[in-house]
Amino acid sequence: MTAMLSPYRLGKARDLYNIFNVFNSLSWSFLAGNIITLFAMRLNASATTLGLLNALIYVAFFFLPLGKLLAKRFSIIRIYSSAWCIRAIVMIPLVFVPLVVSSGRHDLALGIIILGVFAFNASRGIGMIGNNPVLNLLAIGPDRGSYMTQIQVINSAVGMFAGFIIAILLGREPPLYLYSVIILLGILGGIFSGFLVNRLPEPEKTTGKEPVNFFNMLRESFAKAPFRHFIIILFLVALVSAIARAFLVVYSREVFFQGDGMVSLYSVFGGLGALMVGLIIKFLVDRIGVKPIYLVCTIMGLTGMIPIVFFPRGAVENLSTVILFLTFLHFIVNFGFLGAEGIAQTYFLALVPEKYMLDMGIVYFFVFGVAGAGGSFLAGLFLDIFSFVGIPVFVSFKILYALLIGITVLILVMQKSLTALGSLPFKGAIEVMFSFRDLRAITLLDKLNKTNDGEEEEALLGALHDTPSQLSIKGLLDRAKSPRLSTRSESLRALENLDTLSEDAEKALINDTINNPYTTAYISARILGDHRVYSAIPILRELAVSQDYMLAGEAIIALAKLRDEAFRPEIEQIILQTENPRLKIMGVEAFGIYGSPNSLSILLDILRQTNPPPYLRDEVILAMASILQVQNQFYPLLLRFLEDESQITTLCIDEAESAFEFYASIHGHKLNPRKKPEKAHLYKQAQGLQAAISAYAGELNGALLSRWIMDLPDSLCDPISQLVLSEAVLDDELNAYGRLRLLASLWTARKLRQWSKEL
Repeated sequence: MTAMLSPYRLGKARDLYNIFNVFNSLSWSFLAGNIITLFAMRLNASATTLGLLNALIYVAFFFLPLGKLLAKRFSIIRIYSSAWCIRAIVMIPLVFVPLVVSSGRHDLALGIIILGVFAFNASRGIGMIGNNPVLNLLAIGPDRGSYMTQIQVINSAVGMFAGFIIAILLGREPPLYLYSVIILLGILGGIFSGFLVNRLPEPEKTTGKEPVNFFNMLRESFAKAPFRHFIIILFLVALVSAIARAFLVVYSREVFFQGDGMVSLYSVFGGLGALMVGLIIKFLVDRIGVKPIYLVCTIMGLTGMIPIVFFPRGAVENLSTVILFLTFLHFIVNFGFLGAEGIAQTYFLALVPEKYMLDMGIVYFFVFGVAGAGGSFLAGLFLDIFSFVGIPVFVSFKILYALLIGITVLILVMQKSLTALGSLPFKGAIEVMFSFRDLRAITLLDKLNKTNDGEEEEALLGALHDTPSQLSIKGLLDRAKSPRLSTRSESLRALENLDTLSEDAEKALINDTINNPYTTAYISARILGDHRVYSAIPILRELAVSQDYMLAGEAIIALAKLRDEAFRPEIEQIILQTENPRLKIMGVEAFGIYGSPNSLSILLDILRQTNPPPYLRDEVILAMASILQVQNQFYPLLLRFLEDESQITTLCIDEAESAFEFYASIHGHKLNPRKKPEKAHLYKQAQGLQAAISAYAGELNGALLSRWIMDLPDSLCDPISQLVLSEAVLDDELNAYGRLRLLASLWTARKLRQWSKEL
């Protein structure tokens, strides 16, 4: 394990490393990449020479083993700092190249550039031995991927700014001394960034704990199919990226005859692409995982190269079309392939065991270097050969990028088989990227991670409740462990609103019901029932008799939602014995959810109890309505009754009359003697319903209605419901409750409607 820094020291170290990246990126933009390519092209360098210069960028990776050897004797930070200073110092000869050119020695000037670039990258390679250990030290915790991408964003933003400055300075045909000024600024920035590195904390070395045999490590790593698969993909991505990005500069100059300033301006849009992809990755990587982003970046790179193959020859002279085309090209190619390179490193850090991080980092960069250097050099040689045999430059680039497109398609096919490492499936990740709800949830979670204000924390959790997303589960579970009760409650409320729960969420909720009675346990019990977590049934049975009446009530309701019929008789006894009004009401609600006619007798017994708690009778009647399957029709009728209870008789008779009219609309008002006996029975019942309900509702005489109920066909209603209701309307004590009279009248009226429709 890497020795973790305290939160304070980690914050300071990250701030310092961010400043280092600002100056390091400025230095890189002024000393390497496009500025060197443009400088060499001003000296009439061939495509092979340009390919060689781009290939030398990747020479750095071949000097990593030397850095590793030095790390055995010196501290990693000291090597990192010294190498970064030296790499800037060795570029000093390039400042004097304009003087060499003025003497007529273009060949010597190109030689100085090549040697300077080689020394720069060789020193850089030695120092890069500290890159992964420092990153591994600073990019720790749940925001690991996000912080690594933040570094990429800083580098891209500064690189874009530097590119803009270079574009302004160079113009169309700048004097060579301007290149010297730019390189001198890069040297100063590089030396300063080297001094900044020296102030970073020293990463812990692994060699003192458990020596790693390099070749055994290689054998063990390459024996695993996921690692082999990744390395092949890394090689191909680095190959395509190195060629596609580096030769866009040459493409702009040689095919479209763009000046140095314009080419540098296009590079600004390339930096904008890198910045945009960095921001997007930083926003998404910790939520959807690495693999889908890797695929998306590669697809974007592929999308950028396709127009090169199909760009028409006739449009080359159209300046506005060319500017728009090259702007798009630099943006989208850098967006795709720099994004792919950056996310590949994040994938690598997640794939490789920490004890192998230093040594496998060498392998990673070695593969990257071989692909980048070999690809750049061969691409330059390829273009020179095509030029030698007379193929136009315009066509040569079409062929080159067509080959790169073919390789990229192969990469995409291989990427689909990468180990997920906890990532979402590709389809799910795309859905997240285009889902306003999920993107808003990610934004809220990011704000939640940064806030230290309790009120803001609750407001954000409330917003997450209104924006249910599966991506928020982990963040909500973390907040559910907060020392503040209100925060825990709001976190659980937000979880309650999700469509589905993860296995971790289910376990956390079960633990909460056990460990947090009287606080949040009742909320967790409710969520377990709402989300049909059947594994929670045993613990919910135990909690049904908890001293925490809110927890006991929610456990009972949850068991009803989980259809635990075996425990229903136990719930009936609990509700009959308890004196707690809230628990009684919640138990009655559970009976309504169960919907078992066997519970009707228990509900009537509760109705008979003296001095019931407020609203208990309403809950009992509503539960009975649910069991009798008429709650949707009964509830609005009950509300009208409660507004004016003196209307009970009118409301009941209205239901009877309405049911008879429904019957008559189907079967007519008169009985045809030739009709079947079943219809004669129906006619008799329809004619007698109004009188039966009138006597029951107005005179509290349920004899007629009781007989009417018992005369219903067996196929029309449940026998238990039929028997219980026929007896209930005869009970003088129960007849005093207008709510029950209203329910019985409605139920019989609905049965007449049903019977009329079916017969």
